Amino acid sequence: MSVEIGVKTYEVRTYGCQMNVHDSERIGGLLEDAGYSRADTGESADVVVFNTCAVRENADNRLYGNLGHLRPVKDAHPGMQIAVGGCLAQKDRGEIVKRAPWVDVVFGTHNIGSLPVLLERARHNAAAEVEILESLEVFPSTLPTRRESTYSGWVSISVGCNNTCTFCIVPALRGTEKDRRPGDILAEVRALVEEGVSEVTLLGQNVNSYGAEFGDREAFSKLLRACGEIEGLDRVRFTSPHPRDFTDDVIAAMAETPNVCHQLHMPLQSGSDRILKAMRRSYRSEKFLGILDKVRAAMPDAAITTDIIVGFPGETEEDFQATLDVVAKARFAGAFTFQYSKRPGTPAAEMEGQLPKAVVQERYERLVELVNAIAWEENQKLEGQEIEILVAAGEGRKDEATGRMSGRARDGRLVHFDATMLVDEDGDFVEPHVRPGDVVRTVVTYAAPHHLVADGELLEHHETRAGDAWEAGNTPKLPGVSLGMPGIGAPRPLIQLGVGGATGDDEGGCGCGGH
Repeated sequence: MSVEIGVKTYEVRTYGCQMNVHDSERIGGLLEDAGYSRADTGESADVVVFNTCAVRENADNRLYGNLGHLRPVKDAHPGMQIAVGGCLAQKDRGEIVKRAPWVDVVFGTHNIGSLPVLLERARHNAAAEVEILESLEVFPSTLPTRRESTYSGWVSISVGCNNTCTFCIVPALRGTEKDRRPGDILAEVRALVEEGVSEVTLLGQNVNSYGAEFGDREAFSKLLRACGEIEGLDRVRFTSPHPRDFTDDVIAAMAETPNVCHQLHMPLQSGSDRILKAMRRSYRSEKFLGILDKVRAAMPDAAITTDIIVGFPGETEEDFQATLDVVAKARFAGAFTFQYSKRPGTPAAEMEGQLPKAVVQERYERLVELVNAIAWEENQKLEGQEIEILVAAGEGRKDEATGRMSGRARDGRLVHFDATMLVDEDGDFVEPHVRPGDVVRTVVTYAAPHHLVADGELLEHHETRAGDAWEAGNTPKLPGVSLGMPGIGAPRPLIQLGVGGATGDDEGGCGCGGH
């Protein structure tokens, strides 16, 4: 990408959950509307924005370490600016400028839209600008967006969270739940489809409590069904639901709406009812497993993934065994597994019974072994089956040695497939021109714990508008979508929810499934 001489450039560095990834798309859109251009890879940008996460262990150390590395770069580039936003900025506020006085702007989760003005003000006054609002300034989707994908887009349906999980600081930083009106959500989805996007993920800290603010308990299932009526929208996903609010009407909408993918990521956190109570998770293991039974009865092919925390304060060996028992019964296609660690400001950090690291590590390893074994067994059931794959960009580069590209099946599983041979309508073999955003159909030849492989010839290849846009180097850039304010009115993802057994050594699930 060439940058016009004299145009200021920007870079956004994203940490944390899908909500942060989506916010970073808004940050990019705002800066481009303000006249900035995204910096080329390896180039020193005029503005570097850190979009931070406060959930991860040592998130502050990571931020200040990166800020420290950037200081000499800034010293060598007069006029360069550094901005820090996101959850850690919302939490630490003015402390960031005290610890890193070379930072120019600090903004919170509620006032993303202020960033261009704050940058200009800091430049004019030659002083740091810190602006942290306590409530949402504008719903993020009123802001312009610099999308990272030609074929797939995040669409926020709500922001904030009304849950009070004892291990999670997100509600304190994101605020209470605010729901968008259905018409505004659907308007954004239609705008994306008009740009060639074929897959959307509906995003919220707790998507299936959507509608509580305006008094419609079935609002989420209605939204799913409405998405099914949008011509050109091939795949609809959502993340993440909370077991407390997961209702039968949502299961019916998933099963009966053709473009809603049979994929469900629902955080378990623990299989012990005693620990779930201590976590202040308002369901118990029997209810959780009952939801899975209903989902599979309606959609036998559903791929179900989860989040699990190991070593919560007071967890006994008996409690941990209860988690292993639920995992064995649930037959997850994959899980994000995390070791508990303290979060200042959360009730769990003050609880008695904090476990030694060695105990948590040993339990964690046992859990990962079980999760991977089950995921592999579930993947092996798909060997010999025909699947449809949406070719992915970051995962979709052709391997020159094997001729493989990668993408996602409808159920979210990662698939590596042979992209060198296609059987045409006459039964002849031809070499296809497969691009990220295109759709192919092939047969699974073998399975691994975290992915599938399809090494046979392609049965079908559909070129798409998204593939055309990828080839042309374009991604959708949308203006803000008019909302009618609710009440108060990828950078690329570092963490991607999908089927696979991803693991981590840190606390993860907050109920939004984005950690």
